[in-house]
Amino acid sequence: MDQSEISEMDKNMKIGIIGTGRIGEALIRGVLAADLCQGDRIFASDVDEERLDALHSELRINTSTNNRDTVGNAETIILAIKPQIIASVLQSMKPQIEGALVISVAAGVQVRAIEENLPVEARLIRVMPNIACTVGQAISAISTGSNATESDLKTARTIFGSVGRVVSVPESMMDAVTGLSGSGPAFVFQMIEALADGGVHEGLPRDIALELAAQTVLGAAAMVLETGEHPGVLKDMVTSPAGTTIRGIHALEVQGLRAGMMDAVIAATRRSRELGE
Repeated sequence: MDQSEISEMDKNMKIGIIGTGRIGEALIRGVLAADLCQGDRIFASDVDEERLDALHSELRINTSTNNRDTVGNAETIILAIKPQIIASVLQSMKPQIEGALVISVAAGVQVRAIEENLPVEARLIRVMPNIACTVGQAISAISTGSNATESDLKTARTIFGSVGRVVSVPESMMDAVTGLSGSGPAFVFQMIEALADGGVHEGLPRDIALELAAQTVLGAAAMVLETGEHPGVLKDMVTSPAGTTIRGIHALEVQGLRAGMMDAVIAATRRSRELGE
């Protein structure tokens, strides 16, 4: 993230994170690594006392098993909890939320459903990150609630920019985001595993095959993002007439790789819609 985007106001933020699972912890680490604020201005709560103790010892943040402690001390509250408990958690601390910016990363829970459990004047932003936030390489999609301001949007972009890239989308696109970038890492993991299996089939040791496959995917993704070229153009750069790559491309077309990947995104998107109903 460009350090010029971090203002003094951002550095003075008091951030509360409810839920310290993979995404909650990744956000804490990202905020600290980006120097958005110091550990003493981060407040985290969870039911797992052992996990909280470990985070406090390592990162020197404030921790509690009581969500109200987190909400009472923070100006920006991030809900990094399971979708099925978000309503009950919000209801239990509704009076304390007044005046705070609330950011939800609960998959499939629409802005409308969250706002029903918040004070009328609450400012809400919904974010869909993905698991790559744990290594600082997430892509997070952001949409705003009824009362969120441009300043609130900037705050959310700054926080989630500490763990990767950020895009803004209308909430109507959030299910598609979930199907593509939310579920997408699992699809890519499966693809990496398959590439490595192919290498093992042809005699490569498993560890070398996995490293070759993973770095190949990483490098190809970097070329798409950094060059701005269409993937088809980049594919053609690697594909020589009557060469090895075009033989492999033909095999993928015969097996229906494109349709399979498209169907995976479509199926995941539909499931996201079902969960949000």
